Amino acid sequence: MTSSDTTAPARDDPFPSLVEAARFQRRRRIPIPDFAYPDGVKIAVNFTLDFDAMLLRRLLNEPWGQKAKGEFGGRVGVWRIMEMFDEEDVKVTLFTPGRICELYPEVLKEVVRNGHELADHMWEHEVYSDPVVEEAHLTRTLAALSAVQGKPITGTRSSHTPGLLKSKGVVYNSFTSAHDMPFYELDKDGENPILQLPFHYALDDAMFFSFGWLDTPNDAQRVMDVDEVFEIWWAAFLQQYKSGGYVNFLLHPFVSGHAMRVDMIQRLIQRMKTLPGVWFPTCDELAQHILANHPLPVSE
Repeated sequence: MTSSDTTAPARDDPFPSLVEAARFQRRRRIPIPDFAYPDGVKIAVNFTLDFDAMLLRRLLNEPWGQKAKGEFGGRVGVWRIMEMFDEEDVKVTLFTPGRICELYPEVLKEVVRNGHELADHMWEHEVYSDPVVEEAHLTRTLAALSAVQGKPITGTRSSHTPGLLKSKGVVYNSFTSAHDMPFYELDKDGENPILQLPFHYALDDAMFFSFGWLDTPNDAQRVMDVDEVFEIWWAAFLQQYKSGGYVNFLLHPFVSGHAMRVDMIQRLIQRMKTLPGVWFPTCDELAQHILANHPLPVSE
């Protein structure tokens, strides 16, 4: 037997498929050329809240202590942080599971009374692969939230099928970190474009203030000092401000609803207000501006 007889058969090279996947992802994410805000606006700042309460905690079957955090968010944290936003006259978007309409209806009613936006965040914080169940959950969620808001729901933060979202009147998603500016995203078949308002995990409070987030080992995280996070977030904002960019803060009432964190976010907003041209729209307000002024070009 020669040495060549003992050589293991060559494996297929995965690199070409990886290259094609990367090219496809680039093709399906379409930047907006000549992006511009309304006159006098230099940057849009979206403050968005994922108001999950205990739903995700239960879905992950987390220990009772984590579930209690979720309860804090619904009973205490969300009231504290929304009171601060109202004091600063900053309108925010609550991405809200439909089930929250049953669990904390008074919170959502108060949020809407004060001019904030409700948006979809799944029925119970999960999108099922069965298309019948997926449609039923999305339909139920949009109906529940629309009943509270008094008008149709236009946004989501979810992995719902883009074609299904569009069929239900949803025009924007905020479920990606693939870009630092709003962009249009096609589905896996290169169809059903939907506007994406991206966030980044560096602007996600849970990355700084939660142990064991999404089953992450505790030694991989730490609870940081609020002043340190303030400086990180201010630097991120200022970099985008100078370039005429965009920032989307992702907050959780059970995380940022603690008093010292609410205070930190208020100080951050007050400092942003010292600069000219800072716009604090809801996600729907920003989406409607983009859709009206920067529609996706129709390919010939």
